[in-house]
Amino acid sequence: MDEEKTEDEAPKKKSKKPLIIGLVLALIGGGGGFFAVQSGMIFGTQSQEHSEESDPHAPALPRITFVEVDPLVVNLRGSGRDRFLRFRVQLEVDGPQEEEVVTLMPRIVDVMNGYLRAVSVADLEAPSALVKLRSQLLRRIQIVTGKERVHDLLVMEFVIN
Repeated sequence: MDEEKTEDEAPKKKSKKPLIIGLVLALIGGGGGFFAVQSGMIFGTQSQEHSEESDPHAPALPRITFVEVDPLVVNLRGSGRDRFLRFRVQLEVDGPQEEEVVTLMPRIVDVMNGYLRAVSVADLEAPSALVKLRSQLLRRIQIVTGKERVHDLLVMEFVIN
């Protein structure tokens, strides 16, 4: 009777062979899937050779240049302590009109300074502040330069200290 108990108590060892085979197949499948997606066989992505070629049917980009405006540091009103705004922008201009916009730069900086000094700290800290600031400044700059000269205003730096 003791011999029967010792045989029943010893658990049977399960084979690890199916686990190893499953793991190897998963790795092979994952590697093959990665290769298929990366090479473009699946999901139809283009290889880099095709994406670097220019599309002959694409319209030519207009000749634009970006005119950098000197960085502005503005003392902000409406706060108990001294706070400053460091603001730097570039203006998107048609290439032939770049020289005219550079000539009007003192007026552009004056308009920007005037508007930024009138804005309160609370307005600048609002989530939509940058969008509003861009549109207001662009409108004022287009009044100074003429709407056809400046197409967009790109904010490069916007830091409140």
